[in-house]
Amino acid sequence: MKENLEIRQIDPSLHNADLAPIPVDKRRWGWFEIFNVWANDVQSLFGYTLAASLFITYGLNGWAVFAAIILAGVFVMLLVNLSGNPSVRYGIPYPVMARASMGVRGANFPAMIRGIVAIFWYGVQTYFASTAIALLINALFGIEESRTLLGMTAVDWLSFVLVWLFQIFLFWQGIGWITRFLNWAGPFVYLVMIALMIVIWVQAGGGLLDAVGTIFSGSSSYTGSDFSAFMAIMGTMIAYFAAVVINFGDFSRFVRNHAQMRLGNLLGLPFNLALFSFIALFVTAGTLVLFGETLTNPADIVERVDHKLLTVVAAITFFAATVGINLVANFIPPAYDLANLMPSRISFRIGGLITAVIAFFIGGLWVSLVSQIGIAGFVNTLGAVLAPVYGIMMADYYIIQRRHLDIQALFSAKPGSRYYFNGGWNLRAVCAFVLGSLFSVASVWLPALEVLSGYSWVMGAVIGGVLHLLFMSVARS
Repeated sequence: MKENLEIRQIDPSLHNADLAPIPVDKRRWGWFEIFNVWANDVQSLFGYTLAASLFITYGLNGWAVFAAIILAGVFVMLLVNLSGNPSVRYGIPYPVMARASMGVRGANFPAMIRGIVAIFWYGVQTYFASTAIALLINALFGIEESRTLLGMTAVDWLSFVLVWLFQIFLFWQGIGWITRFLNWAGPFVYLVMIALMIVIWVQAGGGLLDAVGTIFSGSSSYTGSDFSAFMAIMGTMIAYFAAVVINFGDFSRFVRNHAQMRLGNLLGLPFNLALFSFIALFVTAGTLVLFGETLTNPADIVERVDHKLLTVVAAITFFAATVGINLVANFIPPAYDLANLMPSRISFRIGGLITAVIAFFIGGLWVSLVSQIGIAGFVNTLGAVLAPVYGIMMADYYIIQRRHLDIQALFSAKPGSRYYFNGGWNLRAVCAFVLGSLFSVASVWLPALEVLSGYSWVMGAVIGGVLHLLFMSVARS
């Protein structure tokens, strides 16, 4: 059904050109662009490091970890098909979509929570992208330096600043440039990863194929059952994608139709994760065979392989993939979220600059401070904070709103309008979010709830959605 996306009365406190619905005839994305959003997300240096660490952390058979990661991809695909649907239909970004459940003013709350999480991710991914540039500089010029500041050498800091500036430049060129950058980076990174796998496989010898299933078994201190380990791996991978799952509408609003979005999600998630995890499994196992230790950062692996041409090409492509997803998943969302706070004063570009400045300090402190809590804990905590927002928005759209939004009311601060609620805030949805977040974050950090840590995102989303439905039904009765 074709929706009327015209806004008749514009409230400047809720509207600017970046937040307005995109008409169908102005959308340019198809399945390939959506595929590349996921391809670059998975192929980033942080994505590889997370996947590789999961093979090591739980001491499971390598093939069991492989299966858990793919199942997580299937689950995430189902989630983003749900969250992307309303933005394909109405052409609106995530912070505007949130107004339907949280209120036209209350939507600033989940939007800023998402923005804060994205800024954290942006800083961390900027650091990981900079390690590829540092690898390139060291490979070309043979620089060796032991002095560090906050755990980083002068080359590390130079690389970090260069990546930070390059991302601002690319962002400033607009979504067209970013899309072209992604479409080039995604497929090319696969060629390099496959080449790396072949080099590792040849050097490790023919026994690697037999070893991948057992080489990680019993190699960790994890004391839970194999089943709980399997579910924890799934939960961690779901949490990794959680930030994009929440605001997938920021991307699906550019897609021409639902069929293109679903095809892009199918190819970009389960199929893409299967190929990527296969490569990660063999490369990680190969590093243990070759070097006697498991290396999880591709930059470190390429450096150990000692093949100069591969090092240069790999450094460029790892940099490109990490920068690509960083712009799409961690720069664009907070730019929208900050613009949603004061649309008349903060544009999309100004929101992006604010994001970059804050993220600079987070990325600069990654080695010395942020990383000390551990990758799995970092991913699960950020995912747990966001989880109830997803449940609330989906329960509201599909059950309470019955898939029908009043576009005019989403941009209206007039008392009595459909999404005005109490002074622009739906306090029932806010309460559902707070209660859901408390539980899901507690499941990550409290020892008594440790057994639930792998399921924190799913449980937080379910609790948020159920509480929202309960509170809204009580209000109507």
